[in-house]
Amino acid sequence: MTRKKTMAVLLTAGIVLGVNGVYAQGPPAAPNAQSATAFDNKIIKKISADNMYNTIALLSAQPREAGTEGELIGVQYIKSQFEKYGYETELQPFKIYDTVKGPRVGSLVINGESLNPYVFSGSYSAEVTAEVMNVGLALPGTVPDTVKGKIALIERGTNPFVDKVKNVLEKGAVGVILYNNTGTANNVGVADPGQNIPAVTITRAQGLALVEQLKNGPVSAHVKVTGSGYIEKTSYNVIAKMKPNKNKDTGQVVMVGAHHDSVPGGPGANDDASGVSTVLELARVMANMPIDTELRFVTFGSEEKGLLGSYHYASTLSEEEADRIVAHFQMDMVGSKDAGGNNPAGGLIMYTIDGKKNLVTDLGAAAGARTAAAEAIPYGKLGRSDHQPFHELGIPAALFIHSPLEPWYHTPADTIDKIDKNKLQETAEIVGASVYQIARPDTPALKNARVAPVLIDYDFENRSPGA
Repeated sequence: MTRKKTMAVLLTAGIVLGVNGVYAQGPPAAPNAQSATAFDNKIIKKISADNMYNTIALLSAQPREAGTEGELIGVQYIKSQFEKYGYETELQPFKIYDTVKGPRVGSLVINGESLNPYVFSGSYSAEVTAEVMNVGLALPGTVPDTVKGKIALIERGTNPFVDKVKNVLEKGAVGVILYNNTGTANNVGVADPGQNIPAVTITRAQGLALVEQLKNGPVSAHVKVTGSGYIEKTSYNVIAKMKPNKNKDTGQVVMVGAHHDSVPGGPGANDDASGVSTVLELARVMANMPIDTELRFVTFGSEEKGLLGSYHYASTLSEEEADRIVAHFQMDMVGSKDAGGNNPAGGLIMYTIDGKKNLVTDLGAAAGARTAAAEAIPYGKLGRSDHQPFHELGIPAALFIHSPLEPWYHTPADTIDKIDKNKLQETAEIVGASVYQIARPDTPALKNARVAPVLIDYDFENRSPGA
């Protein structure tokens, strides 16, 4: 089934789109039909805020920075819980790279004159003496083969630093001297892991002077970099699957996610042990529910380093498998008593990448009005979390978060005492009821689900999370 067809079916999976909003459920109630609340109660009556709170306390006992022992302790616990609930569970490892901690030191000597260069962030630590060759901007296809064995002199601009290094490294350069394209500063330059040549930056005036020197004949340089480079580490995604019986399988998948890593030195109670606790609680609650859609719960590593875990996971999906995923619900920071300001529903909002409504926000808004929150949850536009890779694959996705953020965001004060059980409960109810709208056996066949329509209006809010 194509995604367009899948969404067309799912948009009638217990909801009906209106001009100004979305019906909480489908067509007029038939005699003896179960209500939407009855289906919600199958989920929400089993949700325990105490369970979630205890999970947060356990996970936030130590920082969970990606690639550290703290992350591994966390993922082993998460995996054990999924397995206890009967899910097919796996750890998905992937490589990440941290820059070497400590001062980067570089020196540059040209024709006996010592300069004071800036060392590229992530530059390889090495020492080399070689002839200098001017390669201009080092654009693709412009770097000559004759740079082999030489130090490439490169002007900043037009293409990224890492692409410049890549282009000269592929031609055999043994070092890089970058000069700025404006001003008097030299504190720019980034190298990628695996770009194993020393790279330093000088000012524009120094670079132009070196260009003139090269016009008069060969110039030799000595480049030395220490205390720099990358350390390879391993981070993890935790993936849990529950498939329906084969004779009831629609072939569709609904995903629920959170990230389990924290910032360095931060216990990450709200960011994002709260999201992980909700994922685990919904996995527990739904473990034995009748379903016709695969449930897939994932906690991602390395979100704080640039959504690395979710992008890695997305990259492993075949086009066919991605097309089967009909919705992705992402929870990030859903428990802080100090977040949300004075906004309704504790400040809960659903952010999409493009600022447009989709299946996830439609279901979330309707569920908010039916459950304890008793509010139609608004939507907004924001990236910055693990819903982004799924949006880029064309999968309806949204981030559930309390916004604006709390003052303790990304600090050592993000601790368990800042967590509000009511917010955990409300978020779990909304996401749980929404997910079950897709997964329960009498959807997406709307004709088999006769419940009373309730029109839900929900609006766009241009609300900044701050921080």
